Amino acid sequence: MILAKIHVTLKKSVLDPQGVAISEALHSMGYPHVESARLGKYLELRLDDRGRSKNELQAQVKDMCERLLANTVIEHYEFELQAIPS
Repeated sequence: MILAKIHVTLKKSVLDPQGVAISEALHSMGYPHVESARLGKYLELRLDDRGRSKNELQAQVKDMCERLLANTVIEHYEFELQAIPS
């Protein structure tokens, strides 16, 4: 079994209004040292790796990210694959 850990964030060139709201709220709560905040999403997928190479699994996760999990026009994604001990 393989665990795919996927992080999706807005590209740096895209305005993040939720991040701005978080940063402003933290300032009002007494944390003026917070310079900025960016919001993203984190996903974990458990993958059956029987009969599949690591390269094949990486290609499949990349395809999932590009077709469904991330809007690649405005978002950046990265992932890692990790073996789950049986």
